Amino acid sequence: MLDANLANKSHPQQRTIVQLSEQVALGDREIVIIGGPCTVESLAQMEAVASVVPVNALRGGVYKPRTSPYAFQGLGVEGLEILSSVRRRYGLPVVTEVMAISQIETIAAHADMLQVGSRNMQNFDLLKALGQVDKPILLKRGLSATIEEFVMAAEYILSHGNSQVVLCERGIRSFDTYTRNVLDLGAVVALKQITHLPVLVDPSHATGKRELIPDLSRAAIAAGADGLIIECHPEPEKSVSDARQALSLETMVELIQSLNEIATAIGRQIHLPKLQVPAMAA
Repeated sequence: MLDANLANKSHPQQRTIVQLSEQVALGDREIVIIGGPCTVESLAQMEAVASVVPVNALRGGVYKPRTSPYAFQGLGVEGLEILSSVRRRYGLPVVTEVMAISQIETIAAHADMLQVGSRNMQNFDLLKALGQVDKPILLKRGLSATIEEFVMAAEYILSHGNSQVVLCERGIRSFDTYTRNVLDLGAVVALKQITHLPVLVDPSHATGKRELIPDLSRAAIAAGADGLIIECHPEPEKSVSDARQALSLETMVELIQSLNEIATAIGRQIHLPKLQVPAMAA
């Protein structure tokens, strides 16, 4: 039995709606699609995604928690400036990861949602600090975290004053090495019953294989997820990180189009912005 108070539902119909922008809300009837590359590499790369893929929000990492200290660690402030430029030109809210308390202020000035990666799900000092930020927080489930541990991590943010928390199932470790992780759709159903918080699914990190992502994305929506966060890249094989799990932009568009019938079947809808040529220069 969870001893969380703020994250748990007080009645079956209770739900929190997290406003990402004036047009985009998580947890309501509309399913939200967040897409973009694992890592921000250049302005041209991010504009290519924003101009081709009809997503509700754009994702892109600028501070990267890599297993190897020799792997690309992200562009940092330069990457944030790229996100800001694309955000202004295309009118898309942006999501990016925060790894340390010292990064919060700078990232919050450029992003609409701050992501806590799986490795930091139990970085309690970071969670407490994010509880004092007036920005939505995307909290990813830890690599081996139980559902209770996941909800209690959200409780840290909620108990420090920030009610804008979105949970993200991104797969957990298992004995099976065929996929990068194991996508726990049972957790999605459970979280929707236990908590009033919106729940997203990240099929990219869950599988690590691009050919599995479309079917699992559709399954996630059918299971009740409030949205998806998916990695896509103009040239997937050239991605500086997680190339194997990145979808091409064309595949991403096809996937998004395929979700409409499923959303309709479960009484929900997908409202995507019309792609448009930006009105202002970077």
